[in-house]
Amino acid sequence: MNLHIRPAHPNDAPQILAFISQLAEYEKALHEVKARVADLEQSLFGEQASARALICLKDAQPIGFAVYFFSYSTWLGRNGLYLEDLYISPEHRGCGAGKLMLKHLAREACAKGCGRFEWSVLDWNEPAIEFYQSMGARPQAEWVRYRMDGDTLESFAQS
Repeated sequence: MNLHIRPAHPNDAPQILAFISQLAEYEKALHEVKARVADLEQSLFGEQASARALICLKDAQPIGFAVYFFSYSTWLGRNGLYLEDLYISPEHRGCGAGKLMLKHLAREACAKGCGRFEWSVLDWNEPAIEFYQSMGARPQAEWVRYRMDGDTLESFAQS
């Protein structure tokens, strides 16, 4: 088996969107995907892009992706790496691709001097939780994540 990880390129945007849709379907949230190929081209590869993407290949065939960005910790006084999405096609899970992607990102975090490598997982996604915990990751139960989006975000911004 030949697994390889490379930075994503603008021509990967349609494949990334397909993976995003597959992930959203698995997470029972396909109806929430609003992104289009043009959105990904701009937000991942445009001049002002703050997020980055990786493609995981098996024998030159894309089997998964990761999207991440750098965050900041005032407590550490250092950047962190935040993994927004990690997805490996169901038929390729268990071959080491997910672990390889996480190791690649952990190495990038270390190379960039990051003090943290973080991500979120749905509380019902037991396979993912077990996978992450098998590598030593631990949940941060003391923090509650908040979100403002859509009309609420717009309304608050205009108030």
